[in-house]
Amino acid sequence: MTITCRKAQPNDVDALHELIQGYAEKGIMLPRSKDALKRHINSFFVAEEDGKLIGCGSLFRLGSDLVEIRSLGMAEGYKGKGLGSMIVDALIDEARAMRIPKIMALTYAVDFFLKNGFTVVNKEIFPEKVWTDCVNCSKQHACDEIAVVRMLG
Repeated sequence: MTITCRKAQPNDVDALHELIQGYAEKGIMLPRSKDALKRHINSFFVAEEDGKLIGCGSLFRLGSDLVEIRSLGMAEGYKGKGLGSMIVDALIDEARAMRIPKIMALTYAVDFFLKNGFTVVNKEIFPEKVWTDCVNCSKQHACDEIAVVRMLG
């Protein structure tokens, strides 16, 4: 069995939605509608094994020098096998290709991001994120996610 990572395609929307929805139901990822996934499919990378989608992640541009990793997740049974790092590496390569020098995420999986070269920072240093998404989030005034950033050289 071979795991590959590639840019998402329109026919991945249903599997992406199902994977993200599983995390959203647990309150650890923002939900994404199928329409939103269709509109932003070019921002997603997926991991697959034998044609089955088993992981995903996306980049969202927050400014001229900053992108955010969003919707990073994997199917049950695939955590701890390097899949998340494979997707993050693809997203970092994409950010570099876009000539974006900073990549950030809001996460509960701090150790994972530290292992992948990120550092913990105060989330208030990202007003772009606060005004783009946080203003509409139910956890806005009690956010328990941790901000991480990686400078891309």
